[in-house]
Amino acid sequence: MTGGTVWETIETSVADGVCRIALNRPDKLNPLSALLIDEVRRAFDAAAGDAAVRAIILTGRGRAFSAGADLRGGIQPGGDLGAALETRYNPLVLAMRALPKPIIAAVNGICAGAACNLALACDIVLAARSAVFIEVFARIALLPDAGGTWFLPRVIGTQRALAASMLAADITAEQAHAWGMVWEVHDDAALPDAAEALARRLAAGPTRAYAAMKQAFGAAAGNTLAQQLQLEADLQRALGHSADFTEGVTAFLEKRPSAFRGA
Repeated sequence: MTGGTVWETIETSVADGVCRIALNRPDKLNPLSALLIDEVRRAFDAAAGDAAVRAIILTGRGRAFSAGADLRGGIQPGGDLGAALETRYNPLVLAMRALPKPIIAAVNGICAGAACNLALACDIVLAARSAVFIEVFARIALLPDAGGTWFLPRVIGTQRALAASMLAADITAEQAHAWGMVWEVHDDAALPDAAEALARRLAAGPTRAYAAMKQAFGAAAGNTLAQQLQLEADLQRALGHSADFTEGVTAFLEKRPSAFRGA
C-alpha cells in the first residue's frame, strides 16, 4: 500500500511510516454501509501486511467522523442484525485489536453508534472540539454493538456506560476527555496536524513493543494476576531479543535519541 488510493467509500494513503484511512462519504456524514465496513477492513489488512506502515490514523472526511450505521441502505427492521455484526463489524473490531501497530482515531464532529465504538477500538483517540460521541442505539431500540458493551464500561465505568447508552446522551469532546474516552482534545483546525504528529512519533517508535502492549492490555481483563504476570514475562522475554531493545539500551548509554526500526 503506497501513495494515495480513492476507494468507493474511503481514502487511503501511506507516507512517512503512517497509513491514513479516511471515511469518505462526507455528503452523508460517512454512514457505515456494508461496503464501507468491508473497505475499512481491507485497508486495515493491507496496513497490517505492509512493512512500510508503522502507525495508522482513522478519521472521517467533512464535518463528521461518522453518523453511524447506514439506516437507509443497510439496517432494516426484520433483518438479521446479528449476521451483519458477525460477518462485518465483529471481524473488523477483532482485526483492529489484533493489529500489531498503533491505531489513532482522529474524531471530528459527530461520532455516533457503531462509529463511536470503532473509535474506542483504536489505541489512542484524539478529538476535535466539535466532536460529539453518541451511543445512539436506544433511539432505534437496539443496544450498543461493535464492541460498545465491552469498551465503554472499561473506559468510563458501568454506571456511566449504562446511562450514556440508555439515554443516548451526547458526550462532548471535553466530557469524553474528562471520562477517559479521549487522550487529547484539539481545536478543529489543529486536529489533522496533531494526529499526524502523533502518528509519526509512533511510527518512529519500537513497533514490536507497541504490539506487545496491545496484546498484554487486551488480555488483562480476562487474566488472573498470575496469568498476567506470566504473559508479561513471556512478552518481555521476546522483546529482550529484539533489535530495538538493543538500540534503546545502546542509545541510553550513549546519551542519544534511539533510532528504532520496528524490529
